[in-house]
Amino acid sequence: MGVKTANRSTIYLKGSTKIIVEFFEFAINSILYQRGIYFSEDFKFVKKYGVTLVMTIDDSLKLYLKRLLPQVESWLMAGKIQKLVLAILDLDSRETLERWQFDIQVIDDNDSSKGSASAKKKEKTEKQIQTEIREIIRQITSSITFLPTLTDKCTFNILAYTDRDAEVPIEWGDSDPHIIENAEQVRLRSFSTNYHRVDAMVSYKLDEDL
Repeated sequence: MGVKTANRSTIYLKGSTKIIVEFFEFAINSILYQRGIYFSEDFKFVKKYGVTLVMTIDDSLKLYLKRLLPQVESWLMAGKIQKLVLAILDLDSRETLERWQFDIQVIDDNDSSKGSASAKKKEKTEKQIQTEIREIIRQITSSITFLPTLTDKCTFNILAYTDRDAEVPIEWGDSDPHIIENAEQVRLRSFSTNYHRVDAMVSYKLDEDL
């Protein structure tokens, strides 16, 4: 029985990791598209989760994500990553204007110290998981209705919060956490697999002209 439990846990971990990495790829693309960090012609439309999403066709961004996502996958498999943050910065001043945060939690029903009871889920179907992911993507898409307009040219930075003992490639050096003082915050929906839970939130600088 112990061997079977371990195998099932491994299956859950691998499957959950794949789902989360795929979600991050679409979420990052959606944010960069919706917030105008890249031109709209730098994206193509694809079908996923029962909705139309965007995926970059820009070679430099594709290469960046090709390097980023496998490392995130490695940290997830090792249980060494706590959150992923996408910060949008003013290109000239480097001021942080938006901070999209995705908190990652391992669900352990046998350990009450890891997460609340609400985070503990029964086994979920792929359809249920995709429905939850679809709702987050829809919120990202509709974010333009409440986020301030980005009038100046912007760039972005992605941060990973890992455990102290995690193996970190040299290109992932220490970085400014890009905290926005007196920020407005909007908590987005969450989704969970049979192994992980992801909570999403966006913080943004208030429009001083309002």
